[in-house]
Amino acid sequence: MHSKTNQKIEHALYVVATPIGNLSDISLRALDILNGVNVVAAEDTRNTRHLLQHHGISDAKLLAVHQHNERGSAEKVISLLQEGKSIALVTDAGTPAVSDPGAVLVEAVSSAGFRVIPIPGASAVVTALSASGLVNPHFMFYGFLPNKSAARRTTLQSLAAQTCTLAFYEAPHRILECTADLQAVFGDEREIVFAREVTKLFENIHRCKLRVAMDWLNSDPNNQRGEFVLLVSGAPERTEELDAEAERVLTLLLEELPLKQAVQLAVQITGQNKNALYQKALALKSS
Repeated sequence: MHSKTNQKIEHALYVVATPIGNLSDISLRALDILNGVNVVAAEDTRNTRHLLQHHGISDAKLLAVHQHNERGSAEKVISLLQEGKSIALVTDAGTPAVSDPGAVLVEAVSSAGFRVIPIPGASAVVTALSASGLVNPHFMFYGFLPNKSAARRTTLQSLAAQTCTLAFYEAPHRILECTADLQAVFGDEREIVFAREVTKLFENIHRCKLRVAMDWLNSDPNNQRGEFVLLVSGAPERTEELDAEAERVLTLLLEELPLKQAVQLAVQITGQNKNALYQKALALKSS
């Protein structure tokens, strides 16, 4: 049971990270804040009450703040802050405003001139990355891809040339379709990490090539269950040297278009390095 805190609670909005599965994955500072604020603004008050009661916080006043009422709730929170109250913002799991409700509320509170104080903690994407074994100093967190396959493939095409690790969230009922689209767009050789039910009872982290990813998902129905973080290795680094076809395309485009437009279009057509194409275009123009 968490005892009452002597920590000074400021007149502010606290953005509090909560566990993504295991209820013990919460910081002492987060518990102090949740125990001491006047109001806890929660995505789902039932889930949050369960978390608070688990840690012996039974008298918290809860306010529902979810994606369907976020703007209206922001007005309520600002009114409470104007009254001198302290508010903690939490979501069902992880860090608020990261692929979860909260960003609209935080922006409104900040614009109204009140302090916003982050209380760090669990984040599904960072947790998955730490155990992925993918060796890359950079990653791009996209979050949830579009629901429909055509839109999803279009989005993935726009990310295909990224050399950093790509991070997505995905729901179990779309995992097969999403993985098929990842393979279709990115090819067979990139690595994918399925981080499933991270920190929960049936946690599973599996790394393989995209060419065998569907086989793994279909090898056991349990592999398709739960909430997923998907990590995909980045595109191979391209050399600065342009191949003959890229140079030919660039030369033709420069005959019809201004340099900047020609380079931009050449990048889209050839997939070659933008800086290399730009330097080559300058050389071609000067000659």
